[in-house]
Amino acid sequence: MFRRFVLFINKITGWKTDDNIPPEIKRCIIIAAPHTSNWDFWYMIASFSIYRLRIRYTIKKEWMQFPFSLITKPLGGIAIDRSPKQANAQRISHTEAMIKLFTEQDELIVVVTPEGTRSRREHWHTGFYHIAKNAGVPICLGYVDYAKKIAGIGKTIYPTEMQKDMKEIMSFYQSMHAKFPEKFSVDIDYV
Repeated sequence: MFRRFVLFINKITGWKTDDNIPPEIKRCIIIAAPHTSNWDFWYMIASFSIYRLRIRYTIKKEWMQFPFSLITKPLGGIAIDRSPKQANAQRISHTEAMIKLFTEQDELIVVVTPEGTRSRREHWHTGFYHIAKNAGVPICLGYVDYAKKIAGIGKTIYPTEMQKDMKEIMSFYQSMHAKFPEKFSVDIDYV
């Protein structure tokens, strides 16, 4: 039902969904960029409903408890528990927790926003890269291009060498048109 609604809205607004869906998408990290507006979330949800894929995003375990779970769970939230399993042990990093999620599940599509904010950020968080490389999953480059009115997945990267791969990722996103262009920047370290 929601998929039909999205297709109808896309038709009357002139938006399209990129049909470049790689077969390995059942297990991957998807970058969501540019991320300059709350509308980006709508286009992401819309395009993935058209793809018929269940996307997930990570959130602190406290946000997956009632009453918040009434919203976070249906929208694809997946709890991250970084607390130590034994007394006197250190907390694991967010990256380690996400790698663990991939080792525990056969199918997992996690969306991340490496910009980390809807404000301009010239240095992206690179945890997504380390997660993908250590979990052995590809990185799909999800995007929303407001000038072309298209959203979806544009390219797939298989992590090999960080410097080279990050340059390829930044090259892809340099041509994207954010809703608020002044709030978007690729990572200047890899341009």
